[in-house]
Amino acid sequence: MEEGSMFRKMTMAAILGLSLAGPTMAMAAEAPSGATGSTAGAPVAPPAFMSPAWAQDLCTAWNNSPTLTEKLAGSWVKNNGGKGYKVMEVSDSDMKTTPPVQLEIALKGGKAVCSYGGAIKVSKLNYNYDYKMWATTHDWHHMGSPLTAMMFGRLNFKGPKMEAMENMGPFAAFLKLVKDVPATVPAS
Repeated sequence: MEEGSMFRKMTMAAILGLSLAGPTMAMAAEAPSGATGSTAGAPVAPPAFMSPAWAQDLCTAWNNSPTLTEKLAGSWVKNNGGKGYKVMEVSDSDMKTTPPVQLEIALKGGKAVCSYGGAIKVSKLNYNYDYKMWATTHDWHHMGSPLTAMMFGRLNFKGPKMEAMENMGPFAAFLKLVKDVPATVPAS
């Protein structure tokens, strides 16, 4: 089996919470005899919550969400200040020493696609079209609806508020991804 193909399947399985025990064992069985130090069967810990590696997984999860890629493919993704993409900066207010992470969302093939997930690349956001969101670790994992979360201060937000209000369904799907993408979460 091609290595890149297996990686994509493992990533999808991690996102969807599926088991790949069969294919993983098959890969281990295909290892050359005499291979030592193989970690094919060893569990891999998910990346740290709010790390650049986790943001990359969040970007992949975004691209696998029809709600986000299709429902945000209109005016939302096109409102980007002419730079060709929107920036979404996400951080955890409990994790004071962990810098925020960013996603870049662009219109590609008629869909709102995450083209980058990782460390901060754009340091100056324009809140007419870019977004900045932060919450505590607990609140990220127990967010509920975005409107309720913002009303009760569980989600802090800067960005185009009317645009966000018009896109509450996709916004709720994004908040669910933040909780659902596998991560090693610090003890609270």
